[in-house]
Amino acid sequence: MQRIEEKLKILADAAKYDVSCSSSGSTRKNKGGIGDASASGICHTYTEDGRCVSLLKILLTNHCIYDCAFCVSRKSNDVKRAAFTVEEVVDLTMNFYRRNYIEGLFLSSGIFKNADFTMERMLRIVKKLRQEERYNGYIHLKTIPGASEELIKEAGLYVDRMSINLELPTEAGLKLVAPEKDHESVRKPLAFVNEQMKSFKEEKKLIKHTPIFVPAGQSTQMVIGATPENDFEIMQVADDFYKNYNLKRVYYSGYIPINNGNSLLPQIGSAPPLVRENRLYQTDWLLRFYGFRLDEILNPQHIHLDLDIDPKLSWALRNPHFFPVDVNTADFNAIIRIPGIGRQSAVKIVQARKFGRLYTYQLQKMGIAYNRAKYFLQCVDTPFILGNPSMEHVRNAILSESSSGNRRQTVTGQLTLF
Repeated sequence: MQRIEEKLKILADAAKYDVSCSSSGSTRKNKGGIGDASASGICHTYTEDGRCVSLLKILLTNHCIYDCAFCVSRKSNDVKRAAFTVEEVVDLTMNFYRRNYIEGLFLSSGIFKNADFTMERMLRIVKKLRQEERYNGYIHLKTIPGASEELIKEAGLYVDRMSINLELPTEAGLKLVAPEKDHESVRKPLAFVNEQMKSFKEEKKLIKHTPIFVPAGQSTQMVIGATPENDFEIMQVADDFYKNYNLKRVYYSGYIPINNGNSLLPQIGSAPPLVRENRLYQTDWLLRFYGFRLDEILNPQHIHLDLDIDPKLSWALRNPHFFPVDVNTADFNAIIRIPGIGRQSAVKIVQARKFGRLYTYQLQKMGIAYNRAKYFLQCVDTPFILGNPSMEHVRNAILSESSSGNRRQTVTGQLTLF
């Protein structure tokens, strides 16, 4: 038991650098076994910087044949090594679940011996959980780059989500710090799983009892700040992956310096660039849920996100001709482009104006960030102003109001099991 606990400390700590562990999106039902990955069975717990901590998040092993400069588990790093057996991971998952410590499993691994050797053991774990333990809870499995398609396909029948890390946004950046790896070994399994998902959905139309295959979809992760890519290059890659591989999420992990002796990596102190990471997530959200095109937010003339203001506000300040938007007449797609108004608030506005024209006090009651939105919208009692304030004046006013308010202290680290 003491040995298992020591392994768990080592391999749970090594797994904390992987942020792509969201557990939403699965529709796997409980059919008489243990656990439930449907909406009622998964309990989400997030830190304030967006990381999900409701899963048992471990590595199968931190032994690795690669020597990636940015990775804590690289083969040249002098750290304690450990490896679970298949039975140990299964027992830990079931015992933690029964004690209500976790709501699912996130399993990744360093690559030991070769990709197929590692992937085969990960497959045995998820297969044993599903078939022998009758576990129907959420499972997120990391695909091993270079593993055979046969192993990947079989694993997809037992897990809810699969993901494979892109590591660095560009091939040039990857070769700089991980010369043994390439992006093709990531794109190929992503494309294969995407095609299999489409195939299973088509087969489902003809055969009722077709097995489910990766019901929660795929995701990937990029390390941000370890190599000199700009925000435009990063989001170009993310946009391409969303369009070509139908990904559910792209995760952006701020580079955490763990290899200070390597001259190829930036020396940025101990804190990861969480503000930049947050701006990338906000941009990602605008692309997926707000109808923005990438070239509206980032382009060759505007390659960096503004760290002082969010990307929607930045776009609004650069496009004053779009405003003010009359919330009593504008359509939904125009309203959600107003800084300070989210999708839910926009829905409330569209529904409320069916019963009468909207006033300022009504907008404030809907929960919009009115102190920000007021510069970009118009309603019944909006005061008439001669001339339009300059966008620089608007920016300064919003920043001044933000800095004068009380700010909450945020947790910037990831929670631990111990």
